[in-house]
Amino acid sequence: MALARREGVQVTRMELLHTRGQRALAERIRVDIARAAPRVQVSLTPIDLSDTAELNAVQEALREWARTYPFDAQREQYWTPLCSDLQAAQLGLCLLLESPVIRGVMMLNTPGGTTAVGANLVRLDADGTPEAALRRNGTMPSPTPVQAIGGGAFITRNARFAGMIEQIERVAMRSRAPVLLIGPTGVGKSMLARRMYDLKKAHEQLDGLFVEVNCATLRGDGTASALFGHKRGSFTGAASDRSGLLLTANRGLLFLDEIGDLNLEAQTMLLKAIEEKRFLPFGGDTAVASDFQLVAGTNRDLHADVAAGRFRDDLFARINLWTYELPGLAQRADDIEPNVERLLALQGRDGTRAARFEPTARTRYLEFSRSEEALWSGNFRDLNASVTRLATLAEGAAIGEDLVQDEIERLRRLWRGTTGGRDLAQVELLLGPERFAGLDLFEQIQLEAVLKVCRRSSTMSDAGRRLFQVTRRQRSVVNDADRLRKYLHRYGLTWQIVRTDEP
Repeated sequence: MALARREGVQVTRMELLHTRGQRALAERIRVDIARAAPRVQVSLTPIDLSDTAELNAVQEALREWARTYPFDAQREQYWTPLCSDLQAAQLGLCLLLESPVIRGVMMLNTPGGTTAVGANLVRLDADGTPEAALRRNGTMPSPTPVQAIGGGAFITRNARFAGMIEQIERVAMRSRAPVLLIGPTGVGKSMLARRMYDLKKAHEQLDGLFVEVNCATLRGDGTASALFGHKRGSFTGAASDRSGLLLTANRGLLFLDEIGDLNLEAQTMLLKAIEEKRFLPFGGDTAVASDFQLVAGTNRDLHADVAAGRFRDDLFARINLWTYELPGLAQRADDIEPNVERLLALQGRDGTRAARFEPTARTRYLEFSRSEEALWSGNFRDLNASVTRLATLAEGAAIGEDLVQDEIERLRRLWRGTTGGRDLAQVELLLGPERFAGLDLFEQIQLEAVLKVCRRSSTMSDAGRRLFQVTRRQRSVVNDADRLRKYLHRYGLTWQIVRTDEP
């Protein structure tokens, strides 16, 4: 109603999107607008949506509407106001405008007037209104646009990461070759493998199952039995035949997470299965056929494992055609904020009350989450657990400063427990006991801090920018990577050694 009657805003047509349960309310609004502003044509557009709190469902429903809407950008200008009180709807509209699937700019209707804020409005403040409205007229820099990628599985501002996911999707559609996903635990390897399966199945390239195996859980004879099956009596306890997971994945997708933990015997059998689409069950003498798409995941350096004889070089060569290194959450610090908002919006789906940050609490949490102190060693698993705790403990659905401070202390204890004592131990391991003992404590601690930054950075240049962010401004020629290389060389270290040798 306010938009229809706003002076200075020439609205000629409104597309009022509503769920089927909101039809009566939508009709009332159309009648009221017809009385107050007869010039405005109101079209009622039902959106098929069963769960208004589920971001992916909201996005898909809006996307489906936008695909069929006759946009005519040459003759009309489109405005999208954020007037919904549902966070999922607000964020869904933001993300589609960023795509851009919906043509036009985002608009904020405030008591002081109507403001066009462009298509980069992505942050919502504690009461659900767009925080970024103040960015108008260049008074505040706009953030990098947020994208929903991988079928909505990932939310990112990182253009390089978005490009990587899009390329993986293209590879999934065009190639049957194995794909290797490298990255720490909780970074999304499993979700990405599932996305590849969904794409292939939707285009009828697969009609089998998605089979996921964590190779780190397989031990001894159980490894071959679980993957390749076994014949009755082949080992103690084998009371009956077992088909095995490779056969279960026939005509489907097999995701072998932590493939670097497979023993050498299983690696040999897997290589034969990949190349010949046939393998022998454990204890059997008749080959079994299985045609599966392989996606492998690891958090290990397989190059180093090959050099050390822990991983077969021919298997590595076979799975190394399409290799992608997924950055951890600490390397995508700009993605923390939109993912926190998304996780809060999704809380109601599993019965947890939807909660929102108080403004100062939100600022404090985001400052900590993007600091060097925030390790995010479990990546999105840590973030999801943190947001779940905050939403569950919030009194009156408001996340305050005291609760945020308690959560920060909890995260510090969590990461201290998993990494305590590692850093100086790694310095000693890399340098050797004698050389380490010859360093002053000052040098040990300084080198410890440098190694910590290196482990959290995707490239040497990225690490150099973090380490020399102040003095680099005073130089006419900036080469952060070279400065870091020279520093490491002083201790006989290289980037490759720092990144791969773990205590």
